[in-house]
Amino acid sequence: MNLPNKLTISRIILACFFIFFLFIKGPGAKFFALAIFLIASITDYYDGLIARKRNSVTDFGRIMDPIADKILIIGGFLAFVEMEIIPAWMVMVIIARELVITGIRILALSKKKVLSAEIAGKHKTVSQIVAVLSILIFLIIRDSGFTFHYIGYYREGVFVLMLITVLMTITSGISFMLKNRSIFMGVK
Repeated sequence: MNLPNKLTISRIILACFFIFFLFIKGPGAKFFALAIFLIASITDYYDGLIARKRNSVTDFGRIMDPIADKILIIGGFLAFVEMEIIPAWMVMVIIARELVITGIRILALSKKKVLSAEIAGKHKTVSQIVAVLSILIFLIIRDSGFTFHYIGYYREGVFVLMLITVLMTITSGISFMLKNRSIFMGVK
């Protein structure tokens, strides 16, 4: 197994630790969750960069990299729903998009085609990472006992950021489906 694939696998393992620390009370645990999330996000950047630079892109990497991203991001969003920070409908839209895209990828595999992530999907991932980081910062501040007048604005800001993320998620999903419609519709 090459280094990029090891980094992808490490992101899945880090996602488990990220969720574990999210549910421990106190700002220290949330800070550890933030640090783990940052490290996992960095592995997402470097696994692709190293694979392209070393010309070691594999089918395993093309498939597992987006799955590792989904485990990390969706795990965080589901935790935030449980913590009542973001509404469940937003996460439902994100999960639905990911399931549809994963289904198209599996269908493509059955036709001996591997579909890589598109640039819109990468932008969607960045928006999701920014949303998770913002929420983690909010949790650290909240769990530190700081109560300040603007915390309501921060909550509203998180909501707006999640709306943007949901829109980018939908847009990237539609773009992926249009580009790859021949896989599932039999059109060229």
